[in-house]
Amino acid sequence: MSSLVLFPALSKETAGAEGVLATWFVSDGATVAADQLLAEVQVDKVAAEVPAPVGGVVHLLVAEEEVVRQGAPIARID
Repeated sequence: MSSLVLFPALSKETAGAEGVLATWFVSDGATVAADQLLAEVQVDKVAAEVPAPVGGVVHLLVAEEEVVRQGAPIARID
């Protein structure tokens, strides 16, 4: 069963706004553990780290520096 990794909403004021996927800390196809750090995202001047919700093989859906709406999928873990 797959699990989607979503771009987090960093605050109520910016919910639904766009942000940038600043950095991936894993490669496409890598095996990750639950809670392993996957990426860093940024909205305005706020940055946040995105952990893996589950363990498995990660498939990146968004490239570094790509603009993404908060709440949108950025990766899938199988």
